[in-house]
Amino acid sequence: MDPIRLVKMAIPDDANFKVTDIIPRLKDGGAFVKIEHEPGLGPQQIEESFIKRLQERPLKPWFNPFYSLKARLVRGTPWLEDLHRYPSNLIKVEFAPPQPGNSSAELPEESLYSLFRRYGKIGDIIPQPVDSKITPRYAHVKFPFTRDAVMARNCMHGFIVGENLGGGKDGTKLRISYEKRVKLINSIWNWISSHTRIVIPIVAALIAGISVMVFDPIREFFVKLHIQHSLRFTDSKIYKWFKSQTDNFTFGVKKEQKAGLNTIWKHRSDLIDQLRGWLDGSSDTFIVVTGPKGSGKAEMVMDQGLKGRKNVLVIDCKPIVEARGESTMIRKLANAVGYRPVFSWANSMSSMVDLAVQSTTGVKANFSETLEAQLSKILHVTGAALKDVALGNRSRRDNDATLSEDAYLEAHPEQRPVVVIDNFLHRGDDQTILYDKIAEWAASVVQNNAAHVIFLSRDSSLKPLAKALPDRVFRTLSLGDLEPDVAKNYVLGRIHEYQRSETTDQARDDEKTEVDKPNVKLKGLDDCITTLGGRLTDLEFFARRLRTGSDPRETLDEIIDESATDIVKMFLLGKTTEVEKKWSTQQAWLLVKSLAENPMLRYHQVLLEPTFASSTSASASNGEAALEGLSSAELISIKYYKGRPQMITAGKPLHQAAFTALVKDSVLRAKMDLAMLTEVSKIETKSIATVENELKLLGEMPKQTYEAAERINYLLQKLYASQRKIASLDKEMGALKKVLNQEY
Repeated sequence: MDPIRLVKMAIPDDANFKVTDIIPRLKDGGAFVKIEHEPGLGPQQIEESFIKRLQERPLKPWFNPFYSLKARLVRGTPWLEDLHRYPSNLIKVEFAPPQPGNSSAELPEESLYSLFRRYGKIGDIIPQPVDSKITPRYAHVKFPFTRDAVMARNCMHGFIVGENLGGGKDGTKLRISYEKRVKLINSIWNWISSHTRIVIPIVAALIAGISVMVFDPIREFFVKLHIQHSLRFTDSKIYKWFKSQTDNFTFGVKKEQKAGLNTIWKHRSDLIDQLRGWLDGSSDTFIVVTGPKGSGKAEMVMDQGLKGRKNVLVIDCKPIVEARGESTMIRKLANAVGYRPVFSWANSMSSMVDLAVQSTTGVKANFSETLEAQLSKILHVTGAALKDVALGNRSRRDNDATLSEDAYLEAHPEQRPVVVIDNFLHRGDDQTILYDKIAEWAASVVQNNAAHVIFLSRDSSLKPLAKALPDRVFRTLSLGDLEPDVAKNYVLGRIHEYQRSETTDQARDDEKTEVDKPNVKLKGLDDCITTLGGRLTDLEFFARRLRTGSDPRETLDEIIDESATDIVKMFLLGKTTEVEKKWSTQQAWLLVKSLAENPMLRYHQVLLEPTFASSTSASASNGEAALEGLSSAELISIKYYKGRPQMITAGKPLHQAAFTALVKDSVLRAKMDLAMLTEVSKIETKSIATVENELKLLGEMPKQTYEAAERINYLLQKLYASQRKIASLDKEMGALKKVLNQEY
């Protein structure tokens, strides 16, 4: 590692000269050695002694054991520089005059060969073109090895060629520098950088092609594993054996959570059998299961309808729709179908690259993909995986082995996997691209007989599905609230299952301890069930409260109060900004008050109310959009008749009782009525201002004609009616303010 030590080792031991200085040149991989010698000893003899010494005892550095050190006499004037120039095997020899004002001669190839051959084998000598106007004249000398070019450049730089060697009358001074070779890769890069408009689309196509060839088979493999549940621990044989040996233990999941549903399954046995029949038969259309939230759609389909089926893919639209940002949405959908690896972050980086390329070259690189394209890509890979799973059990020994793939799938519907799309149209107005894409993909999967598709939704309109398959009739199952008798049996079954589970657990802990069963009160249960309704989630919550021994009437009152409080916070006095919701508090209160008086309202009659027809809130100006938003938020439920909205009811039976409780609160009613009347008063005031402006315009006419008289009378009557209505509203608001001033 010490170059000076190597140089000292190369000096002959019997040398009759003295080394005065050693100048290392690390960039060139060598060193200059200054020598002081006697007058009788010539430079040629010293050079020969060094060469002889290195031939007899060659020195090889540890990092380059195949080449030994070399030594040559410096014939020119070295240029000791520290520029950012590095050695190359191609050197440029310029022919300059020794003194300014003198002339120089261009050396022929023979002279250059005789001058530089001593430093190593020469690959080629390239003279300057004859028609070139560049001065001084030059020639290129190419060495096969860079170390020979380094030796020639350091030894011959500044050498003056005399007249006898072809240097002319005044001589020629050689100025030598390294010439960068234009390598093939550099030439390719230069061409690429100068033809970006051609290269960038080609690169984008290559990246897309490589991605499809490399990653798509991997992603399809993981999707197949996800469909077949190959990576699910609870489906493994080891887990099932261990579970059977340990008295059917579960990791924190209590058995009574699903045992109480047996009553409901008996009540809905016809729907379950019908669903199983559709799955076993050949069908080229969707199976749609509709029902309000909490009606048990997912439990019925997953636990009963698909019980025992192996290949089931569940796509829950709720977390996908509620995801923030496109990258999060893509990642959620990919996780739902088992699509991996997924580079959801790459799209944002690709967008930045597109912007940079377009700003510099003026051409769109199209590296980034739109959300629609990425969703289509994920669903396309999933569709291919579903078809492979459906054909996975096919064998050459089968009787129908000669059938094509499509014919085989049509003949064996039991082999098709099942795709369950839960919470479809979770938010009807948000992310319509996602719903449209899923509907189109599901239509293609069904038409190709690759899988059965089941949609679970609480929206009965299902416009995206009708758009995807306009010429087919859906197979529909509608789930409603449970009948009072069934709801009562469900609650009793849940209480009984809880008591039995508690007795078993405590007896197992201490067999000698007498177990005290909770004293469950069931007086007035029938009336409570009638008020509570048949919504499964509400019944489950009610049964859980009754387990502790609470009175049914008191428990129902507490549940109603909690529901009323939630309605007040979310719809009436909440801090939600107007931008986030499509309704106003006045519209929500009008529905609460009207439904408390009449459980069923006419849809279009509600739209004609001033609060909906002429709302002063910018976000709630569209009455139909406000009703759709309140329906999505589950405050109300819209009933349809032949595809058109017909009636409005409470979102669930419990809300009907909560509406009645809210209306009985005199302070809340006065506050909300005052807000609603204030809005109506503003609407009438705005109408009066419009009438006054038109009357002013008519009054500025130069002559009052007979034709305008009827219009003026109409406006005056309208002005009078609005003013009388405002006066009536002021009286009502005065009474409401009095209530607010007197009551807490």
